[in-house]
Amino acid sequence: MKINANEIRMGMLLEYKDDLWQVIKTHHVKPGKGGAFAQVEMKSLNKNTKLNERFRSNETVEKASLEEINFNYSYEDENNFYFMDLKSFEQIQIKKDIIGQKGKLLTENLEVTINFYNDKPITIDLPNQVKCEVETTDVALKGQTVSSSYKPAILNNGLNIQVPPFIEAGDEIIIDTRNLEYIRKV
Repeated sequence: MKINANEIRMGMLLEYKDDLWQVIKTHHVKPGKGGAFAQVEMKSLNKNTKLNERFRSNETVEKASLEEINFNYSYEDENNFYFMDLKSFEQIQIKKDIIGQKGKLLTENLEVTINFYNDKPITIDLPNQVKCEVETTDVALKGQTVSSSYKPAILNNGLNIQVPPFIEAGDEIIIDTRNLEYIRKV
């Protein structure tokens, strides 16, 4: 599907120069002299390289068409994560390097959306919020204000995040999967 350069947004997948690119940053510029353009930073999903490209606002680019299918997370081994299709009950495996840090947030039977491009899994979307348990955290210092001071905590899945001073080891919390930030205590 062709889109104008001024419609490019962060997170989109584009087909460009015989490769599949994920948009990391985009900046629309309207200089005082000359035509408007979009400065786009992209990362190749196949070659793991980055590219900075400038598109004029009247240029068109090809937006990749993805197929989204819901799966349940099953288990992992040394190299792969395994998921089960909710409709056909077929099982697929995805390499750990495709999923990356998001793999630490996977829990058994968690429903995820996997995006396929030409029948090949390329990205995974987790629910926006997941429940985690705080394994260890520092002791809060007296006199600190709640609004401005956060302390480091290690979760049961190995992630390091910042939490408010009243959170203690053993507490269950909700975190945002998009930016790995604390949302609230359960």
